[in-house]
Amino acid sequence: MATAPPVNGQIIGMAHYATRAVLEQLLATTGTTFHQSVALTATADRGGTVERRQLVERMTRAVKLDVAVVERTLSELTSAGLLEERPGERPLLALTAEGEALERSHRAGVAAVTATLYGDLPAEDLAAAGRVLTEVTARADAVLAAG
Repeated sequence: MATAPPVNGQIIGMAHYATRAVLEQLLATTGTTFHQSVALTATADRGGTVERRQLVERMTRAVKLDVAVVERTLSELTSAGLLEERPGERPLLALTAEGEALERSHRAGVAAVTATLYGDLPAEDLAAAGRVLTEVTARADAVLAAG
């Protein structure tokens, strides 16, 4: 039996980019970009409506995007009729019916891909990988925050 290579940034990066390529292939079938998908999913995760500021912060923090990139993405989604702006004291963004349908379609596609990629891996291996990657992410975030 072959020995697994040690986990390091290169191994993690290769898994990330391979998985991202599969996701990008799925999203391409609907003409959606990765950043747009992140915004739609984050909005859906908040019940379909989110404060604009919270969505911008989530995308800059989680995906490490520049604010200008997030704002451009949100403009693309509102122009396409997938998100709608709801002005007020705290401006909101909400999924439109079309945006909600697209997000549900993406979620179903991601679930199928996830089952293909992870479905037969032992639960204890997945749990260990989850713990390690969560810790690595927290450490990287701390390094970024420190400057």
